[in-house]
Amino acid sequence: MQANIKWLDDPETFRVNQLPAHSDHPFYRNYREWQEQRSSFKQSLNGTWQFKFSPNPQSRPKDFYQKDFDASSFGTIAVPSEIELSDFAQNQYINILAPWEGKIFRRPAYALNQNDKEEGSFSEGKDNTVGSYIKHFDVEPGLQQQHVHIVFEGVERAMFVWLNGHFVGYAEDSFTPSEFDLTPYLQEKDNVLAVEVFKQGTSSWLEDQDMFRFSGIFRSVELVGIPANHLTDMDLKPTVKDNYRDGVFNAKLHFTDQAAGSLHLVVKDETGQTLLEKREPLQKTVAITDQEFPDVHLWSNHDPYLYQLLIEIYDEQDNLVELVPYQFGFRRIEINKDKVVLLNGKRLIINGVNRHEWDAKRGRSVTIADMTSDIHTFKENNINAVRTCHYPNQIPWYYLCDQNGIYVMAENNLESHATWQKMGAIEPSYNVPGSVPQWKEVVVDRARSNYETFKNHTSILFWSLGNESYAGDNIIAMNKFYKSHDDSRLTHYEGVVHTPELKDKISDVESCMYLPPKQVEEYLQNNPAKPFMECEYMHDMGNSDGGMGSYIKLLDQYPQYFGGFIWDFIDQALLVHDPISGQDVLRYGGDFDDRHSDYEFSGDGLMFADRTPKPAMQEVRYYYGLHK
Repeated sequence: MQANIKWLDDPETFRVNQLPAHSDHPFYRNYREWQEQRSSFKQSLNGTWQFKFSPNPQSRPKDFYQKDFDASSFGTIAVPSEIELSDFAQNQYINILAPWEGKIFRRPAYALNQNDKEEGSFSEGKDNTVGSYIKHFDVEPGLQQQHVHIVFEGVERAMFVWLNGHFVGYAEDSFTPSEFDLTPYLQEKDNVLAVEVFKQGTSSWLEDQDMFRFSGIFRSVELVGIPANHLTDMDLKPTVKDNYRDGVFNAKLHFTDQAAGSLHLVVKDETGQTLLEKREPLQKTVAITDQEFPDVHLWSNHDPYLYQLLIEIYDEQDNLVELVPYQFGFRRIEINKDKVVLLNGKRLIINGVNRHEWDAKRGRSVTIADMTSDIHTFKENNINAVRTCHYPNQIPWYYLCDQNGIYVMAENNLESHATWQKMGAIEPSYNVPGSVPQWKEVVVDRARSNYETFKNHTSILFWSLGNESYAGDNIIAMNKFYKSHDDSRLTHYEGVVHTPELKDKISDVESCMYLPPKQVEEYLQNNPAKPFMECEYMHDMGNSDGGMGSYIKLLDQYPQYFGGFIWDFIDQALLVHDPISGQDVLRYGGDFDDRHSDYEFSGDGLMFADRTPKPAMQEVRYYYGLHK
């Protein structure tokens, strides 16, 4: 198969040769590697790559992926990083509008007419910048004589991949891992990896989030060795019985086709006591069924108790060849007959924030230090929940939330704001995904990737279908996907407020944005059909959050109200050196000659972009402390 640039125009082509999403579990060769937090099954490709920036598809170096290509005209770029923050392209911050609005006329394929494919819309787009990346590498010893995959943790927005001149695959969905099998084309020495990244494609209609519009390989890239006996995916189902005291543990473990040998599974508590031990022969699927755990220690924000799962995998000679450690908790979220959300049988109150991934110097290419700092700020200010607005976050974030008891609303990578709201008015004439059949599979695939990657994280209480994308048959299909795969969590979607006739098919909770306290109370006083939350409220721009007490009072009056997520946690601003003052300063939308722009609207966080708290954080700490 050859790469085809026309895939950029086709909403039905969004993954080519991309491996299915699977659980994000770590794996090591032995206990020493786990202890040292390094896996010889993995090889990082982060660092300096050769790079060529092209302002449009027509000017890109089309044959750069060939092994004998002369790349002497290429410069370099750091991976991971944003192309725009490496001074190759224009920064632009916008909220609702598509970035090409008022410059280039586009409509989503098939949205207005089933015969309108919008051919050439992006593949010939004069605004569609391209990054051409080249990386030379040798395969480290730990990966040799194995199948080798490559994993891109995050690439904005559409990418083609080649190895040693051979086409490997194509992927969209900027914020979920993209994995490909390199084995057929891999050699031990002097491999040439080529990646072509387009800033725009049909996925741009689905990724119209309120943020700076970046592009490039902005998360880590690594090679992964796949041993013959390998746990490819695991699905853990720890549940809590009706007495809220005893637990039941189920698990489905999926292995490589050629797996032969045995596994040893152990579950221990925090004291190291063994609670479950199983030995099973390796098969394609191994099921651990209905294992009773009496008097379990329940997981919550105040007590994020995690059990330690260890899966040892042995070959036919009884040699340990793979170790999979994973922590999980027992917790139960449900809605009772009175429309009250309960966690472990007690009323749940969300003291939440919406959190973009953000670093003042690196943009969305955040670090572990950024994440651990944010968790510390959460704990310090009585913030107990986070909505991953509006895309899946880096994998380590979910582990930190498990370990620190942060309740997670895990959001899909979906916002199509520009297709249904124009100049403030609701006008869905060319809304996608809507009910357009050609846009169904791409959004269900995003739900599938979100679910399969993060399904084992105890901290996730809600699956969120996306943000501000109106509603229709395709959002219904996403909701159905989650409900058919996971009955241990609730689904959330706010956009159905615009299509109330679909409320019985979308979202377990009633959700709204910025509804004033009086209107919240009106809903709660009139026999609410669902529990109510504000998925965005207390818009923190300027001198904000002064009226927070009016919302908090409602928590004491109406148990069907279970709180909300403040918009938002951290400013989207960039630290730059001002040549006039000689100072390093934070700059917002519009400060980079970006037009059109939504200007300082990128600055509505509880913290400045350098992670200095704003005065409003005091208000949040006080009021969230009343129901912590």
